[in-house]
Amino acid sequence: MSVQEQILNQIKQYKTIIIHRHKRPDPDAIGSQMGLAEIIRASFPDKQVFCAGKNFPGFKWLGTADEISDDQYKDALVIVVDTANQPRVDDDRYTKGKALIKIDHHPNDDQFGDPMWVVPEASSTSELIFDFFYMFRPELKLSDEGARLLYAGIVGDTGRFMYPSTSSHTLEVASKLTTYRFSASDVNQAEDEIDMPLARLSAYVYENLKILKSGAAYLILSNQVLKPFGLGDESTSSIVPLPGRIKEVLSWAIFVQQKEGDYRIRLRSKGPEINELAKKYGGGGHPLASGAVVDNDDQIKLFIQDLDDLVKNSK
Repeated sequence: MSVQEQILNQIKQYKTIIIHRHKRPDPDAIGSQMGLAEIIRASFPDKQVFCAGKNFPGFKWLGTADEISDDQYKDALVIVVDTANQPRVDDDRYTKGKALIKIDHHPNDDQFGDPMWVVPEASSTSELIFDFFYMFRPELKLSDEGARLLYAGIVGDTGRFMYPSTSSHTLEVASKLTTYRFSASDVNQAEDEIDMPLARLSAYVYENLKILKSGAAYLILSNQVLKPFGLGDESTSSIVPLPGRIKEVLSWAIFVQQKEGDYRIRLRSKGPEINELAKKYGGGGHPLASGAVVDNDDQIKLFIQDLDDLVKNSK
């Protein structure tokens, strides 16, 4: 029995299904979570399906998570999507259900859930959710809203189909999704739009980005720097791709200070693989898109040196 068949059998078995995704979500986290929920609701109207996690105003156009009581977990199937490791799961109650499934496209360094369906080569978890639906059609149904959500997730995690993870299969899936009744251009526009505070922060990025001779680059966004923009960490994801548009930049790190004082690192690359560096600093992710955390200025300096050495050696 395939892992997809195991997942479908468990979905059929449970009356209550609760879907989790990672903290500080992106369009793929929410799109795959809520897209899967739409598939299950459309296919099995008698089931109760909930989406867990914190709501963020910037992603309201993708939908909102549900209020879920502790009691609802007692006999529930929990599915965690788009989450590489357990500390990143939004809402610690994901372990409180009767069964746990993991569906993801990150390297499977933290193995949890039974069954696990992890495909690191996939462009996004939303692509996997569509593949799951397509494999079992017409038993499974996909609504127009579900298609919109999955398309949004794919667009988000492929950087508008610019990243190397975009395969011919990714484009085939996107093509099939656009046959449903929703506006792909509206989704593209929603993901590309920024407000004035983010526009000003974007200008700050280009003015203050430090580019080393190796092609490594970095930017430090302290709480003091962010305060005039009126933005928190969750609002800075839109500026992460910006250094990649500069020809001379090969890999880059954006350090975003948290309320507690430590720094979250958003790490990206055009070629040198940076996920092992992220692991060294307690993080992880994809070879060209990872994250980590450092505690103070001294660790930031060490990280920048390691990034510089990595890019030099990659040449």
